[in-house]
Amino acid sequence: MGRKKFSEREINIIRKLLGSKISGNRGQQKNVRHTLRTVFEFNISDFNIPGKAFTPADLDECVRRGRIQILDDATIEAMKIRHAEKRNHDKALQQAESIANGEVVDWQEVLKEWNEYYSKEAE
Repeated sequence: MGRKKFSEREINIIRKLLGSKISGNRGQQKNVRHTLRTVFEFNISDFNIPGKAFTPADLDECVRRGRIQILDDATIEAMKIRHAEKRNHDKALQQAESIANGEVVDWQEVLKEWNEYYSKEAE
């Protein structure tokens, strides 16, 4: 599940990417979908009818119906920051749990020990 709130600028870029996806070959379409997912967190599958190409007109229809909201740039940036913080927190929590369960080694601790060892050896 991707985002449903975008800035006007993002919507304009997404619209252009969707247009280039339609006219591109299979490899180009794959690159456009990848860009939409990774840069904009926009998943076509959240909005399209399965088996039907998602066009710029479909995007505009989603905006008109309120399935996609257009917000100001400041609100979008704040939302992206909160989302990144949550992702970082979840990643740190998962790493801590893996270390606690003995599934992985705390590489930061190992690096610290390594640096201490070699700084003493250099003296």
